[in-house]
Amino acid sequence: MPRFTRKYLCGGLAGFCALAAAQLASPTARAADYDVGPMHVAQPWARATPKGASSAAGYLAVTNSGTTPDRLTCVSSDAAAQCQIHTMSLEGGVMKMRPVEGGLEIPPGGTVTLKPGGLHVMLVNLKHPLEPGKVVALTLKFEKAGTLEVELPIAAIGAPAPGVASGGGTMMMDSGHGGMMQMDKR
Repeated sequence: MPRFTRKYLCGGLAGFCALAAAQLASPTARAADYDVGPMHVAQPWARATPKGASSAAGYLAVTNSGTTPDRLTCVSSDAAAQCQIHTMSLEGGVMKMRPVEGGLEIPPGGTVTLKPGGLHVMLVNLKHPLEPGKVVALTLKFEKAGTLEVELPIAAIGAPAPGVASGGGTMMMDSGHGGMMQMDKR
């Protein structure tokens, strides 16, 4: 094997090993799962925010093992004045975020995933920046199953979602939104 190829392969392998180790050591790798009644919350996480950011997003997956639908709302967070479930849509080339009115329905036997670029927990009017390696506490309320306290490990700014390779399936949110994203403050 030519020397340059072996050197390239070793460098690529070292980079891969470093990336894998970083992902295993990341806060999202240690996220806990939570249950209340038939509702199961898995893979909760959030991204760190830059200083001065007024909002942040959190992500998680909710599975309803029951036989009837339930509705999810975010009641409060230790990091923000308001906690809401938001949806995102592309309208006329502009990404818009809006609160989900009446709560997010979780169908029986179904899973709803809140992830970057889609449904998410929106933390509005942050009390302080979210810092990597720490956690943000949320109080989630299910219409039927009850209330659930959840901790979201905070990953670095721009970190990929758990289980997603670096650079894939993520969306960065600029604190000023650069005119490309609007948040409907209903």
